[in-house]
Amino acid sequence: MKKVCLVGCGTIGRLHAKNLVGKVELSFHSRTQASAEALSRQCSGGQVFASYAEVLDSAVDAVLISSPPDAHRPQVVAALTAGKGVLVEKPLCATESDLAAIGSAAAAHPDALLMMAENYYYKPSLKLLKWIIRQGFIGQVQQAIIGKRFTQNATGWKSGYGALLEGGIHFVAFGADLFADAPQRVTAEFPRHQAGEPERNSIVRVEYPSGAELVLRYAWNAFSLTKGTFQHARIVGTEGRIVFECNGLYVRLRGRRKRLYFPGVGDLMGYKGMMRDFLQCLQEPGRQPYSNLARAERDLGIVFTAYKGLS
Repeated sequence: MKKVCLVGCGTIGRLHAKNLVGKVELSFHSRTQASAEALSRQCSGGQVFASYAEVLDSAVDAVLISSPPDAHRPQVVAALTAGKGVLVEKPLCATESDLAAIGSAAAAHPDALLMMAENYYYKPSLKLLKWIIRQGFIGQVQQAIIGKRFTQNATGWKSGYGALLEGGIHFVAFGADLFADAPQRVTAEFPRHQAGEPERNSIVRVEYPSGAELVLRYAWNAFSLTKGTFQHARIVGTEGRIVFECNGLYVRLRGRRKRLYFPGVGDLMGYKGMMRDFLQCLQEPGRQPYSNLARAERDLGIVFTAYKGLS
């Protein structure tokens, strides 16, 4: 059984632990010893490391990093240098310089496992949408409008980051993965943004060489009676359209084929699929995950370019 250390034992760390218990030998490390010890007890035991250096000096095969984004760069680089596999929570990092440093470390260790915990890549709804597009049921894609607008009070370390980077990155990943081409141009608006404060509302437009457009709408300061559920996204093609619930509950196709799909409530958010990919990569050295560095660079490139509009 492979050995994985959870680095960061807060809410997200506990979620990942739930999906890994019984599948790997878990150990724990956190900025607060108490949270690591508490999660160890919840998982029926497991070694608790007092420092990250001890983690990297141990026999663990990989680290699962669920710490705040500003800690990711040193933790990822150190783990790769120590020969450990890495699954790191999204966003991979918060700055372009951090992304470049992580990219350099990955290039220096090309056989190492570096995977982003971007569960939206593994959502059954995304797989279904890509299949519909490949089948040509709506013709050539002209525009995709996706996102989520609701109220979320950012507390703790999350309060220091923009909503697009911390939460909207999910929809950036989801939307960008619908297109085979690399983005050609990115523009953005940030309604009601106050200078010097993290943004809480964004409209991002991504243009592609084909002429298609991806429109991303994401907000933490918008009223939603259903708290972000049952908001509709759509993909418009030359011969039809797809309308789908933003979380992936259902997908309605109106084109060469007319159908209503319920793509997969058993793994609605894609966490199980993501962990299967991670575990397979651990078992098969050299195997690369779908949620890889190249996709993270693409997605963060969209966010960082959008943020240039804030200055």
